[in-house]
Amino acid sequence: MSRPLRVAIGGVHIESSTFSPHLSTADDFDVTRGDSLLARYGWLSPAEPWAADVEWIPLVHARALPGGAVAPDTYDAWHAEILDGLTAAGPLDGVLLDIHGAMSVAGRDDAEGDLVTAVRSVIGPEPFVSAAMDLHGNVSHALFDGCDLLTCYRTAPHVDVWETRERAARHLVDALRRGQRPHRALVHVPILLPGEMTSTRLDPARGLYARIPEIESREGVIDAAIWIGFAWADEPRCSGAVVATGTDAAVTAQAARELAEHFWAARDEFAFVAPTGSMDECLTEAMAAVKDPARRPFFISDSGDNPGAGGADDVTFALERMLARPEIADGSIRAVYASLVDPEAVARVADLPLGSPVSVRAGGRIDSRDPGPLPLEGVLEAVADDPDGGRCVSVRVGGLSVFVTSRRMQYRELASYTRLGVTVSTVDLVVVKIGYLEPELFDAAGDWLLALTPGGVDQDLRRLPYERLRRPMFPLERGFAADLTVVTR
Repeated sequence: MSRPLRVAIGGVHIESSTFSPHLSTADDFDVTRGDSLLARYGWLSPAEPWAADVEWIPLVHARALPGGAVAPDTYDAWHAEILDGLTAAGPLDGVLLDIHGAMSVAGRDDAEGDLVTAVRSVIGPEPFVSAAMDLHGNVSHALFDGCDLLTCYRTAPHVDVWETRERAARHLVDALRRGQRPHRALVHVPILLPGEMTSTRLDPARGLYARIPEIESREGVIDAAIWIGFAWADEPRCSGAVVATGTDAAVTAQAARELAEHFWAARDEFAFVAPTGSMDECLTEAMAAVKDPARRPFFISDSGDNPGAGGADDVTFALERMLARPEIADGSIRAVYASLVDPEAVARVADLPLGSPVSVRAGGRIDSRDPGPLPLEGVLEAVADDPDGGRCVSVRVGGLSVFVTSRRMQYRELASYTRLGVTVSTVDLVVVKIGYLEPELFDAAGDWLLALTPGGVDQDLRRLPYERLRRPMFPLERGFAADLTVVTR
């Protein structure tokens, strides 16, 4: 082309549990605009050769820790700002949507499908749209119809986030320079699994995603992507999906069909990434395990209230079970609980001198399921400001350090523990609100169990009150033949 390509960038990135009472509002989001938005993308600082001679136009990007459904007025504000930005930008060649794919808006369906449909209403049918997504997102027919290219992460835990965004942008620019709208093919796979059964560290997910490079190497294929889907939202769009894009319609459709068939064939092989049990069963094993230095620190995932998947982050069930253990209460076992969000409790104790006695009730203010707010009778041992959790405190109760935060956060990095005076390698037991262990914790753990605890992201999907999923859906139903129809555009 004789003029630079004009590509706008923006999006809303959050996954939302419709089973969590938490409501995600504007205060939960980090927002970037203008030059700060463009500075997020490594291929622009400095511009990679493929990104040169492109005018990149920032819209707005809003990103939040996973939570409950988004408040309608919050979504409407980002929606309007994106559309206003597109209108002000004038004629465009393309749009890059930097989204998650599992955003739910209270009282509505298919937020990302709604967003891309609205984007199309402004830019028209000619510009190309490319979406970069999380593999725990969902691909509705509306989203598929509105996009020319869709791709997602290929690792869980996600270590290819920025690689994925760059791939989505590069494929968009390449397609625009070719001047050929890509062919695309979608297969919905009737499987809905928690991420903790689909880590790419292990088969069958590891082997499934390992098929992608060979498929992408085929003449006529641009990209192939597998979405696990998001299990903690009760919407008809929630399921596994495969999308392939390419320059050859038949080859692209075959690629999508082949990956979908492999996905479906592997359905009975998916299992939790660690041994599981009730919280009490996990604690009993941990009490014995920590006598072996090779198994310390021992980690237990309080998985049902994982804020990294949308949990409220204040269910007190696992903490109550810890406090009931004599070995923890008397200090024989040195333990950490990370964490509860409760800004009121933090405000009550954070200004006390370190070492002060503390008597405060914490947790259970968002998700009030039993046992609700718990009394913490102990000593204030640390106060710190955390970039994710805001002002945080550690209250020592017997041998247990209880972390309480002002903002919902996931204790996935060792530096967050260090800020509150805990060197993870020196403690016996860490109970953390998380699912599969993120890389730093995985490397630090001597051993690990996944506790099937209650919460808004309960790992036992049979306990969730689904009403609106497309059925049948594995593993909620078994013994049915999957409809793996290939939808092409």
